[in-house]
Amino acid sequence: MREAARRAAVSPGAPFRHFPNRDALMAAAAGEAQRRFRAEIEVALGQAPATDPLGRFRAFGLAYLRWAMRNPAHFEIISTGRYFAHERSTELTQDNAELIALTEQMLADAARQGLLRSSDLKRIQIAGRALVYGFARMNLDGHFPRWGVEAGEIDRMAERVIDLFIAGIAKP
Repeated sequence: MREAARRAAVSPGAPFRHFPNRDALMAAAAGEAQRRFRAEIEVALGQAPATDPLGRFRAFGLAYLRWAMRNPAHFEIISTGRYFAHERSTELTQDNAELIALTEQMLADAARQGLLRSSDLKRIQIAGRALVYGFARMNLDGHFPRWGVEAGEIDRMAERVIDLFIAGIAKP
């Protein structure tokens, strides 16, 4: 709270004039982060052909990673439960459910088109989520230098990792 107030150049108690408690403030910050994240996803999907579900799945994953790497504090607040109870926010819960449904739909479309090696769409979806979340966490936690990935290479590595995943789930 003190850091947020400091960054906003207000007194430490000022945020509580607008929010009844810390959870309400954090929920509002997470809501704004989620809106920005969602906008990034929408732009990426708008540039991917509607008839290419795996291309859309790739675009979604890359948008997720790029947004998380450019917005580490926002990524942190919407991706962990450290700051407040996400399940208490109807807005976040609904938006998250819509994004999950969107990935489900992309994978279902890919399956209908015969593009996937496996019919276990839930496993593919969870593996994809684990991949982008894990990659974003590795970046946020500063792991890449230990793995020989320089700061200027991280974005390209993200593309390569997503492409490797897509190649692994797609039929040859």
